[in-house]
Amino acid sequence: MSGDGQGRDRSLIRSDFGRPGNDEAYAGRLQRLSKGGAIGMLVLILGLILFLGIHSVRIFAPATVDQRESQMGEGVYKGIYSVVSLVGFVLIVWGYGMTQNAPVPVWEPPLAFRHIATGLMLFSFLALGIYALPAGRLKPMFKHPMLIAIKIWALAHLLANGELGSIVLFGAFLIWAVADRISVKRRAGTGGGAGIAQSGPVTWDIAALLVGIALYIVMALWLHEWLIGVAPIAV
Repeated sequence: MSGDGQGRDRSLIRSDFGRPGNDEAYAGRLQRLSKGGAIGMLVLILGLILFLGIHSVRIFAPATVDQRESQMGEGVYKGIYSVVSLVGFVLIVWGYGMTQNAPVPVWEPPLAFRHIATGLMLFSFLALGIYALPAGRLKPMFKHPMLIAIKIWALAHLLANGELGSIVLFGAFLIWAVADRISVKRRAGTGGGAGIAQSGPVTWDIAALLVGIALYIVMALWLHEWLIGVAPIAV
């Protein structure tokens, strides 16, 4: 979700600053952190290229995907797709974590933006719940709820985090989700692309909203701090 990882990490970097006799140690530590942050940025970018790249082939070259599937077989193609996605995801997590050890501030988000981001994440989880469960009335209305969830998630984190690693990570996902939505709409107009789910009973909408709210509460109060080390909501 969102949180002030910048302040926490910068305070760790500065923990020895200003103490007599610690200037050289501080300078050496800062140099190591800066080097690690640069390497982390490269790892993050490589992970984004792999993960979003493999997910973008159908956006920019859908005919190529169909051709490769027919040549290689659907199972083999999906296996390669899954491996590349997994490697990319691991590199993203690893690289982003390294950038947070030596954050490069670009701007300082106002406190109000962090509150807005926390509220936006509720809608992201609601969209995720709608995507995950069978269709009621809301899934056909939202058309592509997973893309909506990703766009809200990315936008919320861009509002809440002003350091370079977060801007690269969440900005890349936001651009990808917008491009994918445009591509889906274009393919649908030519008879291709993912179809819109048919309406189902409203009980699935109620269940989806409850699942989304439950996921939001778990993530906001416990899971985000456990995974990321930052509590988006102080309790």
